[in-house]
Amino acid sequence: MLPVSVENDEVLVGERFSLAFQRTLRIPEDGRTYPLPPGLGRLPVLRAADFAQAVPTAWVERDDLFLPLYQREALWLAFDGAWWKPNAVQVAVGGIDAISGRALEGLSGENQNYVVCPNQLWLDGVNAGEGFVRQFVAVPLGESRTVEAQVRGREQVGGIQVRVFEPKPGRFPDKPPTREQLELEPDAVLAPHAPELGIGAGGKIRQRIVPDPYGTDTWDPDQSAAVSIQIVNSAQYRELTGRPPPPTPISATTYTEYGLPWFELYDEQAGDVQAPEFLATLEGAIGDDAEAGVEIDPGDIKPLERRKRK
Repeated sequence: MLPVSVENDEVLVGERFSLAFQRTLRIPEDGRTYPLPPGLGRLPVLRAADFAQAVPTAWVERDDLFLPLYQREALWLAFDGAWWKPNAVQVAVGGIDAISGRALEGLSGENQNYVVCPNQLWLDGVNAGEGFVRQFVAVPLGESRTVEAQVRGREQVGGIQVRVFEPKPGRFPDKPPTREQLELEPDAVLAPHAPELGIGAGGKIRQRIVPDPYGTDTWDPDQSAAVSIQIVNSAQYRELTGRPPPPTPISATTYTEYGLPWFELYDEQAGDVQAPEFLATLEGAIGDDAEAGVEIDPGDIKPLERRKRK
């Protein structure tokens, strides 16, 4: 199994892959579609084992991680990997694969249930098909608003699950190619550009799920790691850690008043993994804490290169 560690609120898996959870605004669930919202800083990621006397025993036994999230904010997953030796990554919410909508299982190529990093550098939500995702937002367990409840009819898992797979030996270089090697090999494969909370499907965002250009057989199930991340609210964070929760970011209304930019990712050539109908038609996680709709000036939507989202 690949080693997993946490440094500077970043989850490090193996020698090259890393994952951070970026806090962001919760997109209004108003039937409209929105461009990618910016990151407002990394959410703090803590190991359950460091708070063994306060957290549920199961978290410690699984070596879970946990992070705080206000219900009026959202998060997106920021991946980082090596272009010369990519990784396959599965993301599930409450045990439901965010790409395929099925129970988390082995890698599948027929109905792709994973992404490839760094081909896919971030994931903002559950695959809704046709170039859209439904934003990852926090909702209380027990109210049947999580993705898990809507797909399974019950809530038993909660949180976010991530699995990372290494490529099989010999499929990619073991170290970065030199400039001379790249010039000699023009056809080399390069990556294109407790009562805790659960994850619900929020507002609709323009984002493609990039198909795997290498094939399922590329990835080694024996060289992998599984990470479980629990979501807690601010009161639970204080109770579990004895620390004040990090302050919530600005609201959607304040966001607009301050004139902060929204971003559009130009990836029309990347293709898109289609979503099953039951993911595309998930009910929203809207609640009393939902924000009003936001008017976006087209001039505030910025072109974005794949590696420059902030």
